[in-house]
Amino acid sequence: MILYPAIDLKDGNCVRLYKGEMDQATVFNDNPAAQAKAFVDAGCEWLHLVDLNGAFAGEPVNGSAVEAILNETNVPAQLGGGIRDMATIERWLSKGLQRVILGTVAVENPDLVREAARAFPGHVAIGLDARDGVVATRGWAEETDIEVTELAKQFEDAGISALIYTDINRDGAMQGPNVKATAALANAVSIPVIASGGVSSLSDLAELKASGAPLDGAISGRALYDGAIDLKEALDLLKN
Repeated sequence: MILYPAIDLKDGNCVRLYKGEMDQATVFNDNPAAQAKAFVDAGCEWLHLVDLNGAFAGEPVNGSAVEAILNETNVPAQLGGGIRDMATIERWLSKGLQRVILGTVAVENPDLVREAARAFPGHVAIGLDARDGVVATRGWAEETDIEVTELAKQFEDAGISALIYTDINRDGAMQGPNVKATAALANAVSIPVIASGGVSSLSDLAELKASGAPLDGAISGRALYDGAIDLKEALDLLKN
């Protein structure tokens, strides 16, 4: 399993939200590129980036911060938030981003997701953000009536590289991930699943790994900044 350290960008800063609420943001670093480099220097082999402003605006907002991160590091990075058209997808991939994460458009324009996956094989992921098992869109501000597994199964033949499953009620709350729901999704689809939301201790990572589900990795943010998870121990745990 891969550990994906989360760098959530709001107003150019590296922040963490509480349960997805933009007005409950804690700034952890005002230099996201330096934070990214610190993660890479510590042994992280991937970076998970989110343009929080972009998720609400529907277009990239923290582009300069993302570009600084890509220039400062030499590991693959994935980015979500406000990526909703082919031009934006193509632009980010041309700048060296390894993977774009499409969330809202997976619900509102699934044909675009399929088109992007065909055009850029291996470089398109889907963000499945859910409250109580039901998908939310547009920066988690809008609810749908679509179940997570139902949406995921629509893309099994599309060449999607990964599904990032986030339990919104767990995100930033330091209460542990929804292991049961994450494992159920991973066992229900053939697309690799990355766990996100509430990963706040080594025991959480161990529980995800021990679930027996074919998980690609786990994303953690606040716990790495707070020191609740020792990065070296976490990397060792997931590798060995």
